[in-house]
Amino acid sequence: MKSLLTLRRRSIVLHPVLLVMLTASHARLAAADQLRAVAGVQSHDKGKQVLAFLPNEVWIHEGDSITWTLPTDERHTVTFLTPGQVRPKFQIGCPGSTPDGSSYNGTACVNSGVLVDGQTYTVTFPKPGNFKLSCLVHVYMTGAVHVLDLAESLPHDQAFYDEEIEAERRELLSDASELQERGRAIARRTSDTEVAAGISEVVATTGGGVHTSSVMRFLRERIVVHVGDTVEWTNLAPGTNHTVTFGMEPADPFAPPSSNVTTDTDGALHAVIASSTDDVHSGLFGPAPGERAGVAQAPLGVTRFRVTFTAPGAFRYICALHDNEGMVGTVLVRP
Repeated sequence: MKSLLTLRRRSIVLHPVLLVMLTASHARLAAADQLRAVAGVQSHDKGKQVLAFLPNEVWIHEGDSITWTLPTDERHTVTFLTPGQVRPKFQIGCPGSTPDGSSYNGTACVNSGVLVDGQTYTVTFPKPGNFKLSCLVHVYMTGAVHVLDLAESLPHDQAFYDEEIEAERRELLSDASELQERGRAIARRTSDTEVAAGISEVVATTGGGVHTSSVMRFLRERIVVHVGDTVEWTNLAPGTNHTVTFGMEPADPFAPPSSNVTTDTDGALHAVIASSTDDVHSGLFGPAPGERAGVAQAPLGVTRFRVTFTAPGAFRYICALHDNEGMVGTVLVRP
Protein backbone atom coordinates (compact mmCIF):
# COMPACT_ATOMS: atom_id res chain seq x y z
CA MET A 1 0.00 0.00 0.00
CA LYS A 2 2.81 2.44 0.85
CA SER A 3 4.49 1.72 -2.42
CA LEU A 4 1.27 2.38 -4.32
CA LEU A 5 0.71 5.68 -2.51
CA THR A 6 4.26 6.74 -3.31
CA LEU A 7 3.71 6.02 -6.97
CA ARG A 8 0.49 7.99 -6.95
CA ARG A 9 2.19 10.95 -5.32
CA ARG A 10 4.94 10.83 -7.92
CA SER A 11 2.42 10.72 -10.73
CA ILE A 12 0.76 13.82 -9.33
CA VAL A 13 4.12 15.60 -9.24
CA LEU A 14 4.95 14.63 -12.84
CA HIS A 15 1.68 15.71 -14.42
CA PRO A 16 2.32 19.50 -14.15
CA VAL A 17 5.73 19.00 -15.78
CA LEU A 18 4.17 17.13 -18.67
CA LEU A 19 1.52 19.79 -19.02
CA VAL A 20 4.17 22.50 -19.17
CA MET A 21 6.08 20.58 -21.86
CA LEU A 22 2.94 19.98 -23.91
CA THR A 23 1.87 23.59 -23.55
CA ALA A 24 5.29 24.82 -24.70
CA SER A 25 5.23 22.43 -27.64
CA HIS A 26 1.76 23.57 -28.72
CA ALA A 27 2.78 27.21 -28.32
CA ARG A 28 5.82 26.63 -30.52
CA LEU A 29 3.70 24.93 -33.21
CA ALA A 30 1.21 27.78 -33.12
CA ALA A 31 4.02 30.28 -33.43
CA ALA A 32 5.86 28.53 -36.28
CA ASP A 33 7.47 31.19 -38.44
CA GLN A 34 6.99 31.77 -42.15
CA LEU A 35 10.05 33.28 -43.76
CA ARG A 36 9.61 35.39 -46.92
CA ALA A 37 12.06 35.09 -49.82
CA VAL A 38 12.27 35.82 -53.55
CA ALA A 39 13.11 33.71 -56.61
CA GLY A 40 14.26 35.91 -59.48
CA VAL A 41 14.55 39.67 -59.99
CA GLN A 42 14.23 41.73 -63.16
CA SER A 43 14.81 45.29 -64.35
CA HIS A 44 11.89 47.52 -65.35
CA ASP A 45 12.40 46.72 -69.04
CA LYS A 46 12.75 42.98 -68.21
CA GLY A 47 16.01 42.83 -70.17
CA LYS A 48 18.17 42.27 -67.10
CA GLN A 49 17.30 39.14 -65.18
CA VAL A 50 18.79 38.01 -61.87
CA LEU A 51 18.59 34.21 -61.83
CA ALA A 52 18.85 33.80 -58.08
CA PHE A 53 17.14 32.87 -54.86
CA LEU A 54 17.30 35.92 -52.62
CA PRO A 55 18.57 35.33 -50.06
CA ASN A 56 20.09 32.07 -51.21
CA GLU A 57 21.10 30.89 -47.74
CA VAL A 58 18.68 30.97 -44.80
CA TRP A 59 18.34 29.50 -41.31
CA ILE A 60 14.98 28.47 -39.85
CA HIS A 61 13.64 26.23 -37.06
CA GLU A 62 12.08 22.84 -37.60
CA GLY A 63 8.38 23.29 -38.26
CA ASP A 64 8.91 26.67 -39.94
CA SER A 65 8.06 27.36 -43.56
CA ILE A 66 9.45 29.54 -46.35
CA THR A 67 7.32 31.31 -48.94
CA TRP A 68 9.06 32.25 -52.18
CA THR A 69 7.57 34.93 -54.42
CA LEU A 70 8.46 34.67 -58.12
CA PRO A 71 8.02 38.23 -59.45
CA THR A 72 9.57 37.98 -62.92
CA ASP A 73 8.55 37.17 -66.47
CA GLU A 74 11.45 34.71 -66.55
CA ARG A 75 10.37 31.22 -65.52
CA HIS A 76 11.74 29.57 -62.38
CA THR A 77 11.03 26.61 -60.14
CA VAL A 78 11.47 26.14 -56.39
CA THR A 79 12.76 22.58 -56.15
CA PHE A 80 14.22 20.33 -53.46
CA LEU A 81 15.53 17.07 -54.88
CA THR A 82 16.41 14.06 -52.76
CA PRO A 83 20.09 13.31 -52.07
CA GLY A 84 21.64 11.71 -55.17
CA GLN A 85 18.53 12.21 -57.31
CA VAL A 86 19.27 12.71 -61.01
CA ARG A 87 18.35 16.25 -61.96
CA PRO A 88 15.21 16.11 -64.14
CA LYS A 89 14.13 18.48 -66.90
CA PHE A 90 11.90 21.22 -65.58
CA GLN A 91 9.04 20.10 -67.82
CA ILE A 92 9.13 16.74 -66.02
CA GLY A 93 9.76 17.79 -62.44
CA CYS A 94 9.58 15.22 -59.62
CA PRO A 95 7.80 14.08 -61.95
CA GLY A 96 5.37 16.97 -62.18
CA SER A 97 4.85 19.46 -59.39
CA THR A 98 3.87 19.06 -55.76
CA PRO A 99 1.16 21.19 -54.10
CA ASP A 100 1.79 24.59 -52.59
CA GLY A 101 2.48 24.09 -48.90
CA SER A 102 4.28 20.77 -49.39
CA SER A 103 6.52 19.45 -46.64
CA TYR A 104 10.17 18.54 -47.28
CA ASN A 105 12.39 16.38 -45.08
CA GLY A 106 14.83 15.01 -47.67
CA THR A 107 12.99 11.76 -48.44
CA ALA A 108 10.82 12.87 -51.38
CA CYS A 109 11.26 15.58 -54.01
CA VAL A 110 9.29 18.83 -53.70
CA ASN A 111 8.82 20.94 -56.83
CA SER A 112 6.74 24.07 -57.46
CA GLY A 113 6.57 23.65 -61.22
CA VAL A 114 7.23 26.71 -63.38
CA LEU A 115 6.06 29.95 -61.73
CA VAL A 116 6.04 33.57 -62.97
CA ASP A 117 4.49 37.01 -62.48
CA GLY A 118 4.17 37.17 -58.70
CA GLN A 119 3.09 33.59 -58.03
CA THR A 120 4.16 32.14 -54.68
CA TYR A 121 5.17 28.75 -53.35
CA THR A 122 5.51 27.64 -49.73
CA VAL A 123 7.50 24.73 -48.31
CA THR A 124 7.39 23.55 -44.68
CA PHE A 125 10.44 21.89 -43.08
CA PRO A 126 9.40 19.48 -40.29
CA LYS A 127 12.84 18.21 -39.22
CA PRO A 128 16.39 19.55 -38.82
CA GLY A 129 18.79 19.23 -41.73
CA ASN A 130 20.69 21.07 -44.44
CA PHE A 131 18.88 21.11 -47.76
CA LYS A 132 19.86 22.24 -51.26
CA LEU A 133 17.47 24.50 -53.16
CA SER A 134 17.47 24.45 -56.98
CA CYS A 135 15.73 25.95 -59.99
CA LEU A 136 15.20 23.28 -62.64
CA VAL A 137 15.16 25.91 -65.40
CA HIS A 138 18.57 27.40 -64.56
CA VAL A 139 21.46 25.14 -63.58
CA TYR A 140 23.39 27.94 -61.87
CA MET A 141 20.53 29.00 -59.59
CA THR A 142 20.92 27.29 -56.22
CA GLY A 143 20.62 27.97 -52.53
CA ALA A 144 20.66 26.37 -49.08
CA VAL A 145 18.14 26.03 -46.26
CA HIS A 146 19.53 25.21 -42.81
CA VAL A 147 16.82 23.82 -40.52
CA LEU A 148 17.84 24.00 -36.85
CA ASP A 149 16.56 22.25 -33.76
CA LEU A 150 14.12 24.30 -31.70
CA ALA A 151 16.68 24.69 -28.92
CA GLU A 152 19.16 26.43 -31.23
CA SER A 153 19.15 30.16 -31.84
CA LEU A 154 18.65 31.55 -35.33
CA PRO A 155 21.47 33.82 -36.56
CA HIS A 156 19.17 36.16 -38.53
CA ASP A 157 15.59 37.41 -38.60
CA GLN A 158 13.25 38.50 -41.39
CA ALA A 159 14.44 42.11 -41.21
CA PHE A 160 18.01 40.98 -41.91
CA TYR A 161 16.90 38.88 -44.89
CA ASP A 162 14.80 41.75 -46.27
CA GLU A 163 17.90 43.98 -46.24
CA GLU A 164 19.94 41.24 -47.91
CA ILE A 165 17.34 40.82 -50.65
CA GLU A 166 17.38 44.53 -51.47
CA ALA A 167 21.18 44.83 -51.37
CA GLU A 168 21.70 41.77 -53.56
CA ARG A 169 18.98 42.92 -55.97
CA ARG A 170 20.76 46.25 -56.53
CA GLU A 171 24.21 44.68 -56.85
CA LEU A 172 23.18 41.94 -59.27
CA LEU A 173 21.17 44.26 -61.51
CA SER A 174 24.14 46.62 -61.55
CA ASP A 175 26.33 43.69 -62.63
CA ALA A 176 23.87 42.98 -65.45
CA SER A 177 24.12 46.59 -66.68
CA GLU A 178 27.89 46.23 -66.94
CA LEU A 179 27.46 42.90 -68.74
CA GLN A 180 25.21 44.52 -71.33
CA GLU A 181 27.96 46.94 -72.35
CA ARG A 182 30.52 44.13 -72.34
CA GLY A 183 28.34 42.04 -74.66
CA ARG A 184 28.06 44.89 -77.17
CA ALA A 185 31.82 45.48 -77.01
CA ILE A 186 32.57 41.78 -77.61
CA ALA A 187 30.27 41.75 -80.64
CA ARG A 188 31.78 44.92 -82.10
CA ARG A 189 35.38 43.79 -81.80
CA THR A 190 34.62 40.28 -83.13
CA SER A 191 33.33 41.43 -86.54
CA ASP A 192 30.93 43.82 -88.24
CA THR A 193 28.40 41.00 -88.55
CA GLU A 194 28.55 39.64 -84.99
CA VAL A 195 25.66 39.70 -82.48
CA ALA A 196 25.87 38.57 -78.86
CA ALA A 197 22.84 36.38 -78.11
CA GLY A 198 22.60 37.24 -74.44
CA ILE A 199 25.36 37.39 -71.86
CA SER A 200 25.53 36.17 -68.27
CA GLU A 201 27.88 35.97 -65.32
CA VAL A 202 27.72 33.39 -62.56
CA VAL A 203 28.60 34.75 -59.12
CA ALA A 204 28.45 33.57 -55.50
CA THR A 205 27.31 36.17 -52.98
CA THR A 206 27.00 33.78 -50.04
CA GLY A 207 28.35 30.38 -49.06
CA GLY A 208 24.99 28.78 -49.80
CA GLY A 209 24.84 28.74 -53.57
CA VAL A 210 25.31 30.71 -56.77
CA HIS A 211 23.54 33.52 -58.60
CA THR A 212 23.54 34.55 -62.24
CA SER A 213 23.25 38.08 -63.57
CA SER A 214 21.88 37.76 -67.09
CA VAL A 215 21.05 40.04 -70.01
CA MET A 216 18.12 38.79 -72.10
CA ARG A 217 18.89 40.87 -75.17
CA PHE A 218 20.48 40.56 -78.57
CA LEU A 219 23.49 42.83 -78.45
CA ARG A 220 23.47 44.51 -81.13
CA GLU A 221 19.69 44.60 -81.44
CA ARG A 222 19.81 46.10 -84.95
CA ILE A 223 22.56 45.26 -87.40
CA VAL A 224 23.07 46.41 -91.01
CA VAL A 225 24.70 44.07 -93.54
CA HIS A 226 24.69 43.49 -97.29
CA VAL A 227 23.34 40.75 -99.52
CA GLY A 228 25.66 37.77 -99.33
CA ASP A 229 26.84 38.54 -95.79
CA THR A 230 26.63 36.01 -92.99
CA VAL A 231 25.53 37.19 -89.53
CA GLU A 232 26.75 35.20 -86.55
CA TRP A 233 25.05 35.03 -83.15
CA THR A 234 27.13 33.82 -80.17
CA ASN A 235 25.54 32.88 -76.86
CA LEU A 236 27.68 34.34 -74.05
CA ALA A 237 25.35 33.18 -71.27
CA PRO A 238 26.48 30.12 -69.26
CA GLY A 239 23.53 28.11 -68.05
CA THR A 240 21.02 29.97 -70.26
CA ASN A 241 19.90 28.80 -73.69
CA HIS A 242 18.50 31.07 -76.39
CA THR A 243 17.11 30.70 -79.89
CA VAL A 244 17.30 32.80 -83.04
CA THR A 245 13.93 32.47 -84.74
CA PHE A 246 12.83 34.14 -87.99
CA GLY A 247 9.28 34.04 -89.32
CA MET A 248 6.76 31.69 -87.73
CA GLU A 249 7.48 30.96 -84.09
CA PRO A 250 7.25 27.23 -83.35
CA ALA A 251 4.45 26.11 -81.06
CA ASP A 252 7.11 24.60 -78.80
CA PRO A 253 10.04 26.97 -78.20
CA PHE A 254 12.13 23.91 -77.27
CA ALA A 255 11.63 22.43 -80.72
CA PRO A 256 14.79 21.25 -82.53
CA PRO A 257 16.28 23.31 -85.34
CA SER A 258 14.12 23.70 -88.44
CA SER A 259 14.87 21.43 -91.39
CA ASN A 260 16.70 24.23 -93.26
CA VAL A 261 19.37 24.51 -90.54
CA THR A 262 22.66 22.68 -91.18
CA THR A 263 25.86 22.25 -89.17
CA ASP A 264 29.16 23.83 -90.20
CA THR A 265 32.49 22.05 -89.84
CA ASP A 266 33.27 23.92 -86.60
CA GLY A 267 29.98 22.83 -85.03
CA ALA A 268 28.08 26.09 -85.54
CA LEU A 269 24.51 25.93 -86.85
CA HIS A 270 23.87 27.63 -90.21
CA ALA A 271 20.86 28.63 -92.31
CA VAL A 272 20.26 30.59 -95.52
CA ILE A 273 17.46 33.15 -95.78
CA ALA A 274 16.36 34.16 -99.28
CA SER A 275 13.04 35.81 -98.48
CA SER A 276 11.30 37.70 -95.69
CA THR A 277 8.75 34.86 -95.67
CA ASP A 278 11.34 32.20 -94.77
CA ASP A 279 10.89 30.44 -91.44
CA VAL A 280 14.13 29.62 -89.65
CA HIS A 281 14.46 28.34 -86.10
CA SER A 282 17.90 27.69 -84.59
CA GLY A 283 16.69 25.47 -81.78
CA LEU A 284 18.25 25.92 -78.35
CA PHE A 285 21.90 26.83 -78.31
CA GLY A 286 24.28 27.77 -75.53
CA PRO A 287 27.49 26.90 -73.66
CA ALA A 288 28.08 23.41 -72.29
CA PRO A 289 27.44 22.81 -68.57
CA GLY A 290 30.29 23.10 -66.09
CA GLU A 291 32.58 20.13 -65.52
CA ARG A 292 32.68 18.06 -62.34
CA ALA A 293 35.18 15.46 -61.16
CA GLY A 294 33.79 11.93 -61.30
CA VAL A 295 31.29 12.77 -64.04
CA ALA A 296 31.80 12.13 -67.74
CA GLN A 297 33.14 15.15 -69.62
CA ALA A 298 30.36 17.08 -71.33
CA PRO A 299 30.66 17.68 -75.09
CA LEU A 300 31.24 21.17 -76.41
CA GLY A 301 28.15 23.32 -76.38
CA VAL A 302 26.63 24.70 -79.58
CA THR A 303 27.20 28.39 -78.97
CA ARG A 304 27.00 29.88 -82.49
CA PHE A 305 24.25 30.27 -85.07
CA ARG A 306 24.84 31.76 -88.51
CA VAL A 307 22.51 33.04 -91.21
CA THR A 308 23.54 33.97 -94.74
CA PHE A 309 21.20 36.51 -96.35
CA THR A 310 20.79 36.28 -100.13
CA ALA A 311 18.10 38.94 -100.56
CA PRO A 312 17.65 42.52 -99.30
CA GLY A 313 15.06 43.47 -96.71
CA ALA A 314 14.37 43.99 -93.03
CA PHE A 315 14.37 40.67 -91.19
CA ARG A 316 12.92 40.63 -87.69
CA TYR A 317 13.76 37.77 -85.35
CA ILE A 318 13.18 36.73 -81.74
CA CYS A 319 14.40 34.42 -79.03
CA ALA A 320 11.46 32.04 -78.75
CA LEU A 321 12.21 31.56 -75.04
CA HIS A 322 12.59 35.20 -74.03
CA ASP A 323 10.71 37.37 -76.54
CA ASN A 324 8.16 38.16 -73.81
CA GLU A 325 11.07 39.86 -72.02
CA GLY A 326 11.95 41.92 -75.09
CA MET A 327 14.62 39.69 -76.62
CA VAL A 328 14.04 40.64 -80.26
CA GLY A 329 16.24 41.96 -83.03
CA THR A 330 16.39 43.10 -86.66
CA VAL A 331 18.83 42.44 -89.49
CA LEU A 332 18.66 45.12 -92.20
CA VAL A 333 20.07 43.69 -95.41
CA ARG A 334 21.06 46.18 -98.07
CA PRO A 335 21.73 45.37 -101.77
